[in-house]
Amino acid sequence: MTSANSPRTLLGGLTPAQFLSQHWQKSPLLIRGALPGFVSPLEPDDLAGLACEEGIEARLVEEHGPDKAWQVSHGPFDEETFSRLPVSGWSLLVQAVDHYVPEVAELLEAFDFIPRWRLDDIMVSYAPPGGSVGAHVDQYDVFLLQASGRRRWQLGGTPGNDARLIPGIDLRILEDFTVEADQDWVLEPGDMLYLPPGVAHHGISDADDCLTFSIGFRAPSSDEVVTSFADYIGEQLGDSQRYGDSDLQPPAAIGELDDQAIARVRALLLDAIDRPEQMAQWFGRAMTQPKYLDQLVPPESPSDPNDLRAALESGSELTHSLGSRFAWRRLDDARATLFADGDAIVCDLELAQYLSATPRLDAKVLEFPDSESLLAALVDSGSLSVFEEDDQ
Repeated sequence: MTSANSPRTLLGGLTPAQFLSQHWQKSPLLIRGALPGFVSPLEPDDLAGLACEEGIEARLVEEHGPDKAWQVSHGPFDEETFSRLPVSGWSLLVQAVDHYVPEVAELLEAFDFIPRWRLDDIMVSYAPPGGSVGAHVDQYDVFLLQASGRRRWQLGGTPGNDARLIPGIDLRILEDFTVEADQDWVLEPGDMLYLPPGVAHHGISDADDCLTFSIGFRAPSSDEVVTSFADYIGEQLGDSQRYGDSDLQPPAAIGELDDQAIARVRALLLDAIDRPEQMAQWFGRAMTQPKYLDQLVPPESPSDPNDLRAALESGSELTHSLGSRFAWRRLDDARATLFADGDAIVCDLELAQYLSATPRLDAKVLEFPDSESLLAALVDSGSLSVFEEDDQ
C-alpha cells in the first residue's frame, strides 16, 4: 500500500488523505485521466455474453419498454432479446463483473486507500447513444470510471429523502432534476467521477461503445445493521437473561406501563448490545460475507497442509478467489481474527495482515507460523484458489 501522503493520478493529484478529508462522503470530484491510457478489458459484446449466463445478475432497462416506460427486465437474456432492441433508449447493467473477469477485479487494487471490506463490486453498464437509466440518487459512494466510448454526466445537487419520484415505473427516477452550474461533463476512457451518497446524477451515453465501470461500496442500512446484529447476538446470549423487576413497587394504576419498566428493558437491551468485542466479531463476519454465496467453490476433497507447503515451495501460487473478501482485527500483540467470506479464524497477527493485503500468495506466506494449516482451511472453504496461468 502506498503512502496516504503520496499524490495519486487516480485521485487527480490529491493524496489519499486529502481525498478522504475533502471529498469522501462530502462532495463530488471529476478526475480527468484518472487511469491514463486505460484500455477496457471488456467489449460491449463481452458484457452481453455475461448477461446471457445463468447465475449472473443482469438487468436491461428500456426507456420505452414493450409493456411500459422505464421497464426493467432481469437476466439471463438471449440473442433474441438483444436483437429486438431499438437503436437507442436502453441500457444493460451487469453486477459484480469483477467476480467473473480477473482483469476487471485487478482494478480494485488501485483503490487501496479505502478498506477492502468496504468495497462491494464493480458493476458494468453499456448503453447505445442516448441510453440512460434516468436521473437518480444512490445511497452509497461510487467511482464512475469511463472504460470505453463516452458518457455525459450531469449532477443535480442533493435532493434528500423527500425527493419526488416518477410514479408507476420500475426504477427510482427523480421527477424533478435540474443540472447545477458547471456540473455537466463528458467523460472519455480513463476519466472518472466520484460521487458521495445522496447526489442526484444522470448519465447519458454519447457513443456506440459506451462502457462505464461503477466501483461501488458496501453501506448497510440501519435496519440491516440492527437486524443482523440482533440475530448474531441473540445466538450468543441464549434465553437465560430475562426481563426482571426486583425493584418493583405497587403500581399507581394497574395497567400502566411506567417509566421504570421502560428503564429496565432499556438496560436489558443496552447490556445485550454494548459488547464491543462481540460487535467486532459480528461486523467482521457481516462485512466479509460474499455478495453471492454460490460464488465460492471449495475443492472436491480436503486439502493436505503438507501438500500445499510442498506445492508452494516448488513454485505454485494461491490467489484470493474472485469475489472473496478478507479483513482482520487485532486481538493482542501476537494474534488476530482473520475474517474470510463470513468466517472467522484466530491466527498469527502478521499472517492475518499479510493474507488480507496480498491477493496472490507464493512461498513467502510459509514464513508465518502455522500458515499451511490456515491456507488449507481457506482453500477448503473456497476463499483461496490455486493460481492458474490462464487466470491472467
